[in-house]
Amino acid sequence: MKNDLTMRRAGAGLAALPLLAVTLMLGSPEAQATDAAGRHALAGTRPVWATAKADRGATPNGAEISVRVYLAGRDAKGLADYARAVADPASPLYGKYLSAKQAQARFGASKAQVAAVRTWLTSAGLKVTDVTRNFVSVTGEVAAVEKAFGTQLHDYAKGSRTYHAPTAAASVPSSLGGAVLAVTGLDNAPRRVGHDDQLPPPGEVFVNSGPFSTYYGSKTATTLPDAYGSKIPYAVKGYTGRQLRAAYGAGKYTGKGVRVAITDAYASPTIAKDAAVYAKAHGDAAWKPGQLTQVLADTWTDTEECGAAGWYGEETLDVEAVHAVAPAADVTYVGASSCSTDAFYDALSTVVDRHLADIVSNSWGDLEANQTPEIAAAYDRVFQLGAVEGIGFYFSSGDYGDNAEATGTKQTNFPAQSAWVTAVGGTSLAVGKNDKYLWETGWGTQRAALSADGTSWAGFPGTFNGGAGGGTSTTVAAPFYQHGIVPDALAKANSADGNRVVPDISAVADPNTGFLIGQTQTFPDGSLRYGESRIGGTSLAAPVVAAVQALAQEARGGTPLGFANPAIYARYGSKGYHDVTDTPTGSELAVARVDFANGHDATDGLLTSVRSLGKDTSLKAVKGYDDVTGVGTPATGYVQSYRRH
Repeated sequence: MKNDLTMRRAGAGLAALPLLAVTLMLGSPEAQATDAAGRHALAGTRPVWATAKADRGATPNGAEISVRVYLAGRDAKGLADYARAVADPASPLYGKYLSAKQAQARFGASKAQVAAVRTWLTSAGLKVTDVTRNFVSVTGEVAAVEKAFGTQLHDYAKGSRTYHAPTAAASVPSSLGGAVLAVTGLDNAPRRVGHDDQLPPPGEVFVNSGPFSTYYGSKTATTLPDAYGSKIPYAVKGYTGRQLRAAYGAGKYTGKGVRVAITDAYASPTIAKDAAVYAKAHGDAAWKPGQLTQVLADTWTDTEECGAAGWYGEETLDVEAVHAVAPAADVTYVGASSCSTDAFYDALSTVVDRHLADIVSNSWGDLEANQTPEIAAAYDRVFQLGAVEGIGFYFSSGDYGDNAEATGTKQTNFPAQSAWVTAVGGTSLAVGKNDKYLWETGWGTQRAALSADGTSWAGFPGTFNGGAGGGTSTTVAAPFYQHGIVPDALAKANSADGNRVVPDISAVADPNTGFLIGQTQTFPDGSLRYGESRIGGTSLAAPVVAAVQALAQEARGGTPLGFANPAIYARYGSKGYHDVTDTPTGSELAVARVDFANGHDATDGLLTSVRSLGKDTSLKAVKGYDDVTGVGTPATGYVQSYRRH
């Protein structure tokens, strides 16, 4: 999520809110090698920071270690094949979904597999603390962990702290027959806080300064310098549901009879009140009793490391955006216990295991380089189980463009690069008078500040200031639904065989043309009050697209869309999409923005800047499929195209 003051931390993080790297994911059965002792070595167990130079000696045996062992389940190939078939409009199995119970009976871990894993772990002296259909959790002293996984644990210096980690690759007995998919918890960087954490109060206030446009171009910055040879408009105050519904062709549909789930970390203590106040203030339908529900973790962890209060705004944005575009859809918020990989896995699994919704919006992620093939396989298994049940997952593609400026390497985001989710990119959106759709550019912003004498833009057009994530994966093969649509120049950028390219579809994300949200915030005097501000990021685009999909499902008569990528690409090139480019008017585009220097009032002065649009690092929005906007954004014909005739 990006708010209007780019450098702010709380609530202003990028849509790719980083997963807390509390664990290291281990080898998939296919990649495991059997040693002379009859054990499968799990590649990648030892983290890169666990070097001989950093080694501080053996971890004391009295330390208690918590480990989670992910279960591979049965018939992995059959699961993937069925997930593809039920999602492919060209398949005779299209739409023939299984219930959650049927999916588990067919593809879940067997009782024998679970029993074998339990026996192995307990025989080593570990205590089983939790058993689910997806994993077995255990705790125990260092010696027991070392015995179970065939490696020693040492303490290693990492930065200013010390963490334990394996000294060599961990392993599991070959007798388990590939029942183990991945393991987490063998290293403890960063340290997890206790389970008695309380959620902090709402984050510090952020509000926008004017002047504003009420719709794109309604107020021109006549007293400010030109940009690209002409006067430019002030940024909009923030679009509302009415404008977004018009832009993306909602028509008469409201999402009635459809349930959308939202996953984020933690839970805003004021979400129900804030959502109700916002809906009333902006003409959205009032929330009905039971329309907004929450499924929350029993305890919260890592609240400081994850910046728990910053996630409140994420939840608020997602909930209010879904309701603004699909006002009759039911919304279930699933709050992860922290921002860790395990916690988000639990949130996603909860949605699938209980089939809480058919459409799931997810505004979080991490760099592709920070995940391993093994944890990707564990996540993909959840997505595939969801697909066979008729559940579709929508992930924000990130807010750093190609990520090269931040990391030095062009890369996509995880889990958006999974072939089993819909990656949602971002645009800058112009909605004109009377809610008329004007145009969109790919979201990519350059910022230049007003010069000291007010006569020019210093260093115009300025420096990169955020843009939709996208590009070519280095780890995921090109999926079938992208063949013949994604240009080879993109698909084969990293290998001759071709790889997954993101995003798939897009919607408004630019915070300069963003969405107005309302939430309770902490003001400078310490009081908690409701306030409104303009927000953007692909954290906005993901719930907007999820809401549009709810409208499409309603148009389809309520039948779930399931994993929607094959259907999305089947509509490529049709009137159902706006084909977004970086110069839709034929000229360079920019808006003027004025911000409070302190984020809430003019006491410390104002910051005036120009924001150039359509400048997304190496990523370019062009005619046809591109790595900023995918196939484009939903147009008037998109929702209606799902109607059954």
